[in-house]
Amino acid sequence: MIERSYRQRKLIDAGIKGLSGLSALVAIFFLGWILIVVALKGASAVNVDFFTQLPTPIGEEGGGLRNAILGTIVLTVLATAIGVPLGVLGGVYLAEYGLESRFADAVRFVYNVLMGTPSIIVGVFVYTILVVEPLGLGTFSGYAGAVALAVIMLPVVARTTEDMLALVPNALRESALALGAPRWKVTVGVVFRAAKTGLVTGCLLAIARVSGETAPLLFTALNSSFEFSLAGLGEPTPNLTVTIWNYAMSPFEDLQRMAWGASLLITLGVLLIMLFARFLVRERKART
Repeated sequence: MIERSYRQRKLIDAGIKGLSGLSALVAIFFLGWILIVVALKGASAVNVDFFTQLPTPIGEEGGGLRNAILGTIVLTVLATAIGVPLGVLGGVYLAEYGLESRFADAVRFVYNVLMGTPSIIVGVFVYTILVVEPLGLGTFSGYAGAVALAVIMLPVVARTTEDMLALVPNALRESALALGAPRWKVTVGVVFRAAKTGLVTGCLLAIARVSGETAPLLFTALNSSFEFSLAGLGEPTPNLTVTIWNYAMSPFEDLQRMAWGASLLITLGVLLIMLFARFLVRERKART
């Protein structure tokens, strides 16, 4: 009886391990398939003109996506400047001050809901308050797009910050407090320093999360084929994701090729961010 029970447990364990390994292989297969297709179709569009020229009129070959590349970089930087500080402050409150209070539980619930909210809903919300009159500016703008991306980043950064700060041993906090340091200085000078690798990793993952978003930008920043400048953030702003959507739907082969090139550029950018985040995690584990 005991021997049969032992064999059953071993068989179940082997079966679960096999299913887990198979699931991982399936995920890796499709990821590799996507990367190979994007690389093969997009490599032909990536050249010097792709980074230095403006889009040509529809129907004409050549040109590049200089304006969309610059617009995407600026939108991402602006969204990071808005979302990361707010997210870090929210995570600090949950981990260091709110703890298990009712208000902190309510904040965690809101963050969890935001993390599961479709990005298009966020885009419609920001469209209502920042684009449509009378509350909004009455026009699509880069500012509205950056706010939409920041809203998506906010819960990711906040929950990651809370989790990373929760991993810091309480003995460090208690030692610093026993020396007479104020609570805010303990948080900034001791807790942050101990969790800095995890905090940076969470911010990078949040940036990777929003760098490929299209739906919220369709309702906020929209797009533009004209030269990009910082002064034009109050108007429709060029960006890669909406450009990909527009070009991929075009019947012109050259525009479809440019869409594949832009897809490759975004994919490589996200991969580099993810690899850097993994490098930081491994460095932290090596130190500990």
